[in-house]
Amino acid sequence: MDFSVQPTLENGNVKLVPLDQNDFEQLFSVASDPLVWEQHPNKDRYKREVFENFFQGAMESGGAFKIIESNTGEVAGSTRFYDFNPENNCIFIGYTFYGRKFWGSKLNPQVKKLMLDYIFQFVDKVNFHVGKDNIRSQKAMERLGAKKVDEVNVAYAYEPERLNVVFEILKVDYISKI
Repeated sequence: MDFSVQPTLENGNVKLVPLDQNDFEQLFSVASDPLVWEQHPNKDRYKREVFENFFQGAMESGGAFKIIESNTGEVAGSTRFYDFNPENNCIFIGYTFYGRKFWGSKLNPQVKKLMLDYIFQFVDKVNFHVGKDNIRSQKAMERLGAKKVDEVNVAYAYEPERLNVVFEILKVDYISKI
């Protein structure tokens, strides 16, 4: 891999900062709202012990970010790059969540644009796992121009396998829309 899966990325509204072990409490304060997880495959991530596993997986991924709203400096959530596949020249973006305060704020499309603009310098395809019942996130993927290509069971780090929809965006399609 000739690129970093954990650079600092920012625009005028949002900053993605590499997740650090010291970020746990700040991120858990966002994640401790049960409604944040109501459509996600693991609805118990608002519980401290379950979120600890999620956070450990994020740290081990080497590609996780803390999402900061630039105007206030407030932690909005987290996302990550993961599962780089050099043979297929593709990577996944996911494990994304936001505090409810940021739902509908247009922060997610900005975060994804920052990540896609960066990563498409290095890969030809980006995939996303979205929980089968997470309709809100599936609609967000469609608004980004991602296409539904598969359904697979995914074993999240330290969590049981769950059925997910796989979405993809090809570099050629993404660049043609810029």
